Amino acid sequence: QTDKNAALKSKLDKLAEAEESKVIAWRRDLHQNPELSNREFKTAEKVAKHLRDLKFDEVKTGVAKTGVVGILRGGKPGPVVALRADMDGLPVTERGNLPFKSTVRTTFNDIETGVMHACGHDTHVAILMGTAEVLSKVKNELAGTIVFIFQPSEEGAPKGEEGGAGEMIKEGVLDNPKVETIFGLH
Repeated sequence: QTDKNAALKSKLDKLAEAEESKVIAWRRDLHQNPELSNREFKTAEKVAKHLRDLKFDEVKTGVAKTGVVGILRGGKPGPVVALRADMDGLPVTERGNLPFKSTVRTTFNDIETGVMHACGHDTHVAILMGTAEVLSKVKNELAGTIVFIFQPSEEGAPKGEEGGAGEMIKEGVLDNPKVETIFGLH
């Protein structure tokens, strides 16, 4: 068993290394095209398409408005583990000069503002997309099920709206299948 685990770890390391340039490209694209809480429409579309292209067992969209949940069932019995990333940007104007700088403008709570990923959510989404790709390539070797949760509205819903993790939980994201452990980035 130890040799099998070491072989799988080595394989995962190589697959992850091969994904690095994709993860960087996704992060830069997401950084340049941020969306506010409960408005992560294009981000959710990119994520859902990616999970479908990877042939996930299930891909649910519109969870807590714009959330995406992907389910990847491993080839062996085991626990249900969730991995979570937040997707929303902030009502902040980007002042930096990156080649992938956000120039998005919008109105948030009646105030004209820029939108940017000032909190790393672009990175979190890109990393989880990369993780989805790596794990989908070793699906048959995995013990258990992985629930990929792309959460909207981590920064808080706009005035008069509900959203975020609480809404996803109310809609049963941790119940079907029943998640035993969850890991998230922030």
